[in-house]
Amino acid sequence: MPTDPLDHPTAVRPGEELDSERLPAYLRAHIPELGGAPVEVAQFPSGHSNLTYMLRCGERELVLRRPPFGARIKTAHDMHREYHILSRLVKVYPRVPRPLLYCDDESVLGAPFYVMERLRGVILRSATPAGVELSPPLMRALSESFVDNLVQIHAVDTQAAGLGDLGRPQGYVRRQIEGWTGRYVNARTDDIPEVERAAAWLAEHTPPDSAPALIHNDYKYDNLVLDPADLSRIVGVLDWEMATIGDPLMDLGTSLGYWVDADDPPAVRMLPFGPTALPGNLSRRELAQRYAELSGRDLSNVLFYYVYALFKIAVIAQQIYARYKAGHTHDPRFAAMIHGVRLLGTMATLAIEKGRIDQLT
Repeated sequence: MPTDPLDHPTAVRPGEELDSERLPAYLRAHIPELGGAPVEVAQFPSGHSNLTYMLRCGERELVLRRPPFGARIKTAHDMHREYHILSRLVKVYPRVPRPLLYCDDESVLGAPFYVMERLRGVILRSATPAGVELSPPLMRALSESFVDNLVQIHAVDTQAAGLGDLGRPQGYVRRQIEGWTGRYVNARTDDIPEVERAAAWLAEHTPPDSAPALIHNDYKYDNLVLDPADLSRIVGVLDWEMATIGDPLMDLGTSLGYWVDADDPPAVRMLPFGPTALPGNLSRRELAQRYAELSGRDLSNVLFYYVYALFKIAVIAQQIYARYKAGHTHDPRFAAMIHGVRLLGTMATLAIEKGRIDQLT
């Protein structure tokens, strides 16, 4: 194990700087224990939605989250909602960072933001941290922990957490299909028939809602913080911005959508979805089977949930690309997003034609 495989920030991207006078003054006024230590700001370079910064105040490390510059999708960047979820969830689920403050005064940073404690650990992204060996036994254990932890999230007592009114579970599945279809229409820049066909297929094959639960809605490897001493142990789950109470099988579907199998088409294996295709990982089919066994939920409609996920991820990528094309962000990663939209549409077509979630080549 390397001496420092932890996830680290880098320099702040041009155009995404934080006010170097107002922010420290606000922090010191609302977190007095920070004292007079200077506030050093860096930025976590990954992620495609809300912007995430690390604030080092002496020996203390905090994380600040704010909406992307130029964002107009308010419901997808609701800082108060995410802060509210963390504030309640931390009481009943141990794997979330502790939130410290929420600021709705836009004179500080130009947008609402919140600050939380930093969870230190290893985050697996497309590039493996230097010196980390992702052996088949490790990936088997981690992929099993991945499923087990999702089942635990879906078992959270939302009433005990004070989150009983978080969402509207009745009609959740139908609303998601209609909502993501509308978002695609609004963000559409290119003619991609496969994505539009997936939307139509989903509308025609929508199953009834299953029993509601707390759902994360973006549960994948790079939103997990792992114990550096045992990478199969999950110590934190990040990015709760889309969490709600809804159909847990839609949540599982999202995870399956980000889960690339070793026999997927080569272009799909190039997508930046993390090391799910490495030897030892459960396959999508095995992941779904383990979830069904542990949760007792019926997965006879697993194809629908997988196609839904591919469609939803394609829409998210399309929205990001549309912001880039409109000049609202200059992050060079976003220029290639449209290719990902096409690939995801192709995968949805293959899954529908073959009637399965695996062995699609």
